[in-house]
Amino acid sequence: MIQYLIVFLISMVPLIELRGAIPYSQAVGLPLLTSYIIAIVGNMLPVPFIYLFARKVLVWGSDKKFIGKFFTFCLEKGEKGGKKLQQKAGKGLFLALLLFVGIPLPGTGAWTGALAASLLDMDFKSSILAVMLGVLLAGIIMAAASAGLFGALGAVFAPK
Repeated sequence: MIQYLIVFLISMVPLIELRGAIPYSQAVGLPLLTSYIIAIVGNMLPVPFIYLFARKVLVWGSDKKFIGKFFTFCLEKGEKGGKKLQQKAGKGLFLALLLFVGIPLPGTGAWTGALAASLLDMDFKSSILAVMLGVLLAGIIMAAASAGLFGALGAVFAPK
């Protein structure tokens, strides 16, 4: 039971999210489907709060003595990611956000996606849906990777 709590908590950590939670669950021998569901719930839990409050908190803290540099860094990272996403996506911003969150690369994920959506003034419902679908996609990719699917495919299709 404690291992499931750890999976849940890891999936809530910024930058690690379910990209770390699912491989952890497999390293400790938990069932994949149960771990996937727990990681999805943990990863999505902070998303509405990030969307609604992160921008306000970051702007507020950006000029404070001890936290200002970090808050400014986070704000600039979110704005930069959001602008880059918007330039590439144009009118396909929903799909771009979904793929941004869904392809498990460093610096992408639910936290950054929700912040970018907030900074881009995307509507709440579309943002949450795009992030949720992206988290589901990232979870499937990480589950497949953790189950060894990509290694098995590489062994089958590798040139000899």
